[in-house]
Amino acid sequence: MSLHENLLGGPPPTHLPDDPGPRELLASGTEPVDVAAKYPASSLAWARLADDAFERGRFVESYAYARTGYHRGLDALRRNGWKGHGPVPFEHEPNRGFLRALHALARAARSIGEQEEYERCSAFLRESSPTAADTLG
Repeated sequence: MSLHENLLGGPPPTHLPDDPGPRELLASGTEPVDVAAKYPASSLAWARLADDAFERGRFVESYAYARTGYHRGLDALRRNGWKGHGPVPFEHEPNRGFLRALHALARAARSIGEQEEYERCSAFLRESSPTAADTLG
């Protein structure tokens, strides 16, 4: 039996391929806006932009950045076999950009009064990765 086998018969976990470039630039102190410009497909860069905007109280900007990161992440998940549901483990570091963008989208949606989207994104985050929901929440 595989360590990651789903005993309930659901889809297997999706593990995005590693792209260390954006993560390394962010860790080195490169501004998230510059990382997003160099790696526009990086959900992590967009999630960091969303976090920074949120911390400054710029909730609409945070929402826009988070939505971009979320959609770039959905594109990557689909390219890697995800069929619209199933686990996206937070424990797999390359998945964290998407999960952080999804969390940021929920948070920003709540801040601008989009309760339905907040609830949808929060549920999606928990269904994708309970660990991410607990860690980021």
